[in-house]
Amino acid sequence: MSHISKIELEVKDIAALTLACQRLGLEFRKDQRTFRWFKNPAPCDHAIGIPGARYEIGLVREGNAYALNCDYYDANIERAIGRQGGLLKQAYAVEKTRAEARKKAYTVIERKTDTGVRLHIRLG
Repeated sequence: MSHISKIELEVKDIAALTLACQRLGLEFRKDQRTFRWFKNPAPCDHAIGIPGARYEIGLVREGNAYALNCDYYDANIERAIGRQGGLLKQAYAVEKTRAEARKKAYTVIERKTDTGVRLHIRLG
């Protein structure tokens, strides 16, 4: 059965999300006002395009953050962003951490591990 699901990720930094999308080979579509899912297009503020997918992820403003909505009926979405959005969540966390570290002039070293990514932050 097809329905819209909410990815449990509170997005407050669009720049970090854009970089996270690039990291995963996704297309961030700034100011796109609807996103595709099984039924009629649903309203959104921005969208994320998934290569090979018929459906998209919609970003909907909720207060001072964005909620991410999608229809997992298109299996290409889960393949691209991981189970329950895990790969997208991880990529967003990495990019957000890198941005905050740069603001403080810290050095970030990223290493891929068997289970994901490990960041080492060096002061000064």
